[in-house]
Amino acid sequence: MELPWMPSEQAVRMVHSGDRVFLQGSAATPVRLVHALLARHAELRDVELTAISTFGELGFERPEVQRSFFLNALFVSANMRSTVAGPHGDYVPVFLSEIPRLFDQGILPLDVALVHVSPPDKHGFCSLGTSVDIARSAVRNARTVIAQVNPNMPRTLGDGQVHASRFAALVQVDDALPEVDYAASIGPAEQAVARHVSGLIDDGATLQMGIGAIPDAILGALGGHKDLGIHTEMCSNGIIELVERGVITNARKKKHRGRIVTAFAFGTRRLYDLVDDNPSFAFLDVQYVNDTKVIRENPKVVAVNSAIEVDLTGQVCADSIGTYQYSGVGGQMDFMRGAALSEGGKPIIAMCSTTGKGQSKIVPYLRQGAGVVTTRAHVHYVATEHGVAYLYGRNLEQRAKALIAIAAPEHREALERAWRERGR
Repeated sequence: MELPWMPSEQAVRMVHSGDRVFLQGSAATPVRLVHALLARHAELRDVELTAISTFGELGFERPEVQRSFFLNALFVSANMRSTVAGPHGDYVPVFLSEIPRLFDQGILPLDVALVHVSPPDKHGFCSLGTSVDIARSAVRNARTVIAQVNPNMPRTLGDGQVHASRFAALVQVDDALPEVDYAASIGPAEQAVARHVSGLIDDGATLQMGIGAIPDAILGALGGHKDLGIHTEMCSNGIIELVERGVITNARKKKHRGRIVTAFAFGTRRLYDLVDDNPSFAFLDVQYVNDTKVIRENPKVVAVNSAIEVDLTGQVCADSIGTYQYSGVGGQMDFMRGAALSEGGKPIIAMCSTTGKGQSKIVPYLRQGAGVVTTRAHVHYVATEHGVAYLYGRNLEQRAKALIAIAAPEHREALERAWRERGR
C-alpha cells in the first residue's frame, strides 16, 4: 500500500478549529508536529490540547499561541505549568489507570491524535515506542491519527504496535529523543533514603519505581539482591545495571514471569537501546499495567513513590504546592493500593526530609489548597534520610510521633509543638 507521507506543515492541516487534539508524551513527545500545529495559531481557534507529561520547548506559554489553544492537562510537566496556572489551561485530576477510559467512553472524545512512532516493519507495523501508556487508547479512539516517524524511536514489544494504515498522515523525522539522567542529582540525603528503603525490599520482590534521583538511588542500592522483578508504569535508567548484572530476572513473578512490564520509559539513549526490540520488556496499556487487580497478583510488590509534603496524620500531597499545580495524581494511588493488597507487599512514600530551601516536607498541616493524592488510610511506610516511619494500623498520636522522628532534626521541636497545639 502507498503510505501518506507528507511534510509536517501539511499533515497538521487536518486539525480544525474546535478540535480536541491528543499529544503523545514523555520521550515520545511529537515535537516536530506540535511546533507545526502551534505555528497555525493565526488561523485556528478553540483547539484543545490534552496530554500527560510532555518534554521539549513546545511553546505553550506564548501569548499568540494561547489565543488559539487551550491546554487541558491530564498530568502537568515543567513545560506546562505556567499555562495550566493561567486562563488558557487547566488540569484534570485523574488516576493514570483511568485516563484510557476517558477516551474509550467518550468522556474526552478525541478528534486528532499526534503520535511519535518507529518506522514501519516489513509487515507495515509501527511501534508507539517509549510511550504506550495512554497513547494506545488515543490511537484507538481518535478520528484522525497523525504520526511522526523516527528511526531513533525504539521498537518496543507489547501493546504498542500500530499498522501504518491507521495513520492519516506520516511525517518523516530523524531527531534525537529527549533524555534525562538523575545520577548527578543523587547526594548524601538521597543515598541515605535509598539505604533505608533497600532494607525493606526482599529478594524476589516486584518493584514499581517513579522517576528521579531517589528512585535511581534506591535501584542503585539493590546490587546485592536476587531475582527482583519489575512491574511499573515507567522504567528509568536505574534498571539498566540491575538487568545487565542479573539482579532483575523477573523469575519469581506470578504475572508476566520473566518479563519487565511497563507502560513507558524515560531516561538516556542507553535505556532506549536496551528496550529496542527486546522481548524481555512488555510495553502495555496503562489501563492494564496500573490496574490494582493486576498489580496485586504478584507477591511482594514494593511500590516507591514521592511526595511534596506529608502531614502528621499521614496525608500525602504529591501533585501541588498549595494551589499551584506542579504535577498530577498519576499512578501513585494505583500502585500504593496494589502493593498494599499484594501478598507481602509494601507501599512506600520516599522523600528527603526537607526541600532545597530547607523547609520541612513533614508538616503539621498540608498547605491551603494542596491536593491529597494518597490518603492517610492508604499510607504504610514513609522513608526519609533519617529513617522509616511505619503508619499502618497506628493511631494519630503514634503516626505523629513516628513521622516527627524521621523529620529533619532542626524541625522536630516545631513539629512537636504544632502537634500539641492541635490538641492531641
